[in-house]
Amino acid sequence: MEMKSEELRLLIKPEDTALVVWDVQNMLVNRIFNKAEFVSRMGALVDAVRAAGVPIFFTKITPLPERFESAARKLAYKGGFANAKPEDFELYLKPGDKDIVFNKHTASVFVGTPFELMLNNAGIRNIVLAGIATEIGIESSARDASNRGYMPIIARDCVSSYDREAHERSLKNMERMLVLSDSGEIAKALGR
Repeated sequence: MEMKSEELRLLIKPEDTALVVWDVQNMLVNRIFNKAEFVSRMGALVDAVRAAGVPIFFTKITPLPERFESAARKLAYKGGFANAKPEDFELYLKPGDKDIVFNKHTASVFVGTPFELMLNNAGIRNIVLAGIATEIGIESSARDASNRGYMPIIARDCVSSYDREAHERSLKNMERMLVLSDSGEIAKALGR
């Protein structure tokens, strides 16, 4: 369901909200269909939520040693990350001093990270999700968040993919059961 800032303001506050910047790494940003627009909007969203005092969690795809990587992940990533260079894994947007960076190995921010523990300890119930790829980590993490009792909010104009069709299909899937909003509306709601 689409929400504007007035509705969002009733749902979220800076003290009970976090932003997840999902896999905004060089190797992915350089392959998405809307790079210039995505980078501009993502930078503005990060700046706005940082100014509102909202915690920001950056995630990074971090491959496991080849023997221990899952067969499903190897298939999804066409054989794994053997040809990737170290700079491919670097974050495209640089985290601030107070931002948290998670190395992760799955398509859910909740699996294999201390994310849920940190949210619970801080009293955070709302999770704004932005990043790459919409149909993989964003949708997986949003569904996982919802199943765990959190309120996921998809920053519709700050998610992307190398596959535009899959991206659009994923947004249609999520809008039936989750909150979607433009990043400007989220920034207004958190700016109070």
